[in-house]
Amino acid sequence: MKVLSEELPGLLLIQPNVFEDDRGYFYESFNQKQLEKLGILKPFVQDNQSLSNKGVLRGLHFQNPPMAQGKLVRVVKGAVFDVAVDIRKDSPTYGQHYGVELNEANKLMLWVPPGFAHGFCTLEDETVFSYKCTNYYDPTQEGGILWNDHSLGIDWNIENPTLSAKDKINTTFDSFNSPF
Repeated sequence: MKVLSEELPGLLLIQPNVFEDDRGYFYESFNQKQLEKLGILKPFVQDNQSLSNKGVLRGLHFQNPPMAQGKLVRVVKGAVFDVAVDIRKDSPTYGQHYGVELNEANKLMLWVPPGFAHGFCTLEDETVFSYKCTNYYDPTQEGGILWNDHSLGIDWNIENPTLSAKDKINTTFDSFNSPF
């Protein structure tokens, strides 16, 4: 595994070691020792997976302390445009975002540490998105920021995504009071 970029402090785009031949490919999608070498020290306690068709947008989500989560995200099948927004109020990159395409072909993973809001938009039908979490989900601690808030300037490259009822009414970034 190696880090390809760290556009925002703590946010890591990771490329696993992939071994391909005429049979297909093999790679370790999780190796705690390798992740610790990259600075990801918290243990993972929960795995989540979603299936979505093209044009589904999930996010921007986070969990408040003390249930804040770090997430190691990847695409098993299909493709997403994945976005993380720095919501650490004392960070020099507060309010900045990073977006990257994760797909089954590039096999890239993104480490999203606590203190970031996270979301993704599916680019293909039947996209399977997987993520490991460093803390358990707690619905009383969930938070969200409006996906299309103009002050964030995220170009999702989609006009009318399919959204959950909650994601349609998330708070704007300007009215957001960060707990981080």
